[in-house]
Amino acid sequence: MMDNKDQQLLSLLRKDARLPTVSLAKKLGVSRSTVQNRIKKLEKNGVILGYTVKLKPEAEIHPVRLFMNISVEAKNEANIINDLHQYPEVVSIHHTSGHWDLIAEIRSETLPQLNALLGNIRLSDGILKTETNLVLDTIL
Repeated sequence: MMDNKDQQLLSLLRKDARLPTVSLAKKLGVSRSTVQNRIKKLEKNGVILGYTVKLKPEAEIHPVRLFMNISVEAKNEANIINDLHQYPEVVSIHHTSGHWDLIAEIRSETLPQLNALLGNIRLSDGILKTETNLVLDTIL
């Protein structure tokens, strides 16, 4: 169970996971060892799964990004998810509520490569409808 301090710690780590333990402790008003113990607990409990690096858009290997909203036949959803996992350009897949069943984040080197990939995905059995949203800029 996470408390308010754990939530505050996670918020600080989301902004900068490289903050020294001493700085985290000072911002939270607790000791360095308390911060270390909380981080270890959050990692052990699977709350913190890992740490990553944020790159400026110009440094991205796959500079073209989009979100593909997908409506599927329920009986084919597992197969469609499996098919999407086969494409290295698909970096994440999310179940959603509302109009769309799935949202896939897709990255590609160029627009023509992306166009070909989207065409292949749309041919998957059980996909009823799609909508794509090209990412122009990332704010956070």
